Amino acid sequence: MSWIDWSIVAIYLAWIVWAGAGYGRKREGLEDYLLASRSMPWWAVGLSVMATQMSAITLIGTTGQAFDDGMRFVQFYLGLPLAMIILSITVVPFFNKAKVYTAYEYLERRFDTRTRSLTSFFFLVSRCLGVGVIISAPGVVLSAILGLPLWITVFAIGLTTTVYTMFGGIRAVTWTDVRQMVVIGVALTVVFIIILNALPTGVGLGDALETAGITDRTKAIDLKFDWNEKYTIWSGLIGGLFLMLSYFGCDQSQVQRYLTAKSVDEGRRSLMMNAVLKVPLQFGILLIGLMVFVYYHYVEPEVVFNPVKREMLNEQHPEEFARIKERYRNAFEERQTAAELYTKGSEEKRARLDYIAANEKMIAARKEALEMVQEGGYNDVNFVFPTFVTKHLPIGIVGLFIAAIFAAAMSSISSELNALSTATVIDFYRRHFRAEESDEHYLKVSRFFTLGWGLFACIVALYAANLGSLIEVVNKFGSFFYGSLLGVFVLAIGVKRATARGAFWGLLIGMAVIGLLNNLDSIASTWELLTGSQALYSLAENLSVSYLWYNVIGCLVVVLVGIVLGSSDKKEGETASP
Repeated sequence: MSWIDWSIVAIYLAWIVWAGAGYGRKREGLEDYLLASRSMPWWAVGLSVMATQMSAITLIGTTGQAFDDGMRFVQFYLGLPLAMIILSITVVPFFNKAKVYTAYEYLERRFDTRTRSLTSFFFLVSRCLGVGVIISAPGVVLSAILGLPLWITVFAIGLTTTVYTMFGGIRAVTWTDVRQMVVIGVALTVVFIIILNALPTGVGLGDALETAGITDRTKAIDLKFDWNEKYTIWSGLIGGLFLMLSYFGCDQSQVQRYLTAKSVDEGRRSLMMNAVLKVPLQFGILLIGLMVFVYYHYVEPEVVFNPVKREMLNEQHPEEFARIKERYRNAFEERQTAAELYTKGSEEKRARLDYIAANEKMIAARKEALEMVQEGGYNDVNFVFPTFVTKHLPIGIVGLFIAAIFAAAMSSISSELNALSTATVIDFYRRHFRAEESDEHYLKVSRFFTLGWGLFACIVALYAANLGSLIEVVNKFGSFFYGSLLGVFVLAIGVKRATARGAFWGLLIGMAVIGLLNNLDSIASTWELLTGSQALYSLAENLSVSYLWYNVIGCLVVVLVGIVLGSSDKKEGETASP
């Protein structure tokens, strides 16, 4: 990068840390530090909610996902608008009336201390893993692109965010989120315009979409029902609905956002803002990734986008890698010729077949190179968009994009760290260890835990590299926990006969069932090693489901167990009554 780009990044970081830390001088007690005295305007809360979910993984992973797989990933968000409506009617007024600091605080009033503590504990585990991946994504990519050690980029992102979150509290988180959303919006708009202008003369948006459509990358909706298919309209509307209900309704990082709103109506407006804007925003980000795919029809793409891995192949397998690159280049030229004929309408059917054949050759060559990087295959889709930006965009825009990656990462990290600290202090430290201390004491402890979680998340991030498409990884982590957590709140709010025992054991059994589903292949392999029998493989194949359905299954299991045990408890109580 040029000195201009570095200057833009440095100015951005200094601006955000200075602005965020400045809110620490305006605090007025624990409620102000954790909930901004419930005084935030709806539009700021709405942007903060949106920024919390849109991490750097969204910029890096979603664009790479579209490059690799097209627009299908947008189906993941189809359940979100309905979830926002449901939560606006139910959860927002409910938590506002309860006057709680955390979502899990209510569970003690409804059930008992152990249910509250267990639920909050699972939140801490899920968010700790999630924030580690959120830091890892931009850390790994920027490390490779900028040529810096991983620990430098990870701690640059993680600790700068920790500083202003630690001193500024929830006000700093919310108002820096607003600033960061502006930076992200400007960067994405500028990059999209530049990509369109970089296409050859006479190739417009319609031509680009037509080219991408040859391989069905413009197909955004899949109507077939398949448990194993990750992205269909059904997994999005049903599995995605349960995921969004849990994330926005039970996850402290989101609940805490709308607990800061001035009123119930303002909290509802913040969620409805997301209902209206989130799907179009994700569609736009996917469209940018799709345009990068089309751009690489006219400029030869890299066989391996990760520059570190590419250099490794050049050094360790020079002759074999050179042969792969030659095949890749020839296939690229064949695809380019076929694409030009197709968009011109010249021998369209034959051009389409030639295009598909050439594209398959490119995919095969790239797959072979990635298998050389790592046995069993390696996925570098997270490097597609950053490589495009740093190699093909003008000076100044590169710095703006790197600043946008920092902005997207920091907006999510700050919210997660603030929520982790709040849950730790309110649900564990104040509840179980020091219940009668002053606000000043809890403020100091909150800052201490924010720093601790920030350092710990950076360490997790160092071990979270090379996990494939990180946009999928972070949602898989969430789906492992979210459905079961949602089930506990469904019991608490919607099932009058639910009891503490039912909620507690329902949560444990729900988590166990999801853990079993997630590890069926490993269990089948272990069984084969121990017994020599392959009987469990067919069972594993029949029970295998895509991770989005974990949210539905986990919730239903918890609710079912809770109702059964709750009814049993009620009958025992009635029998014992005189």
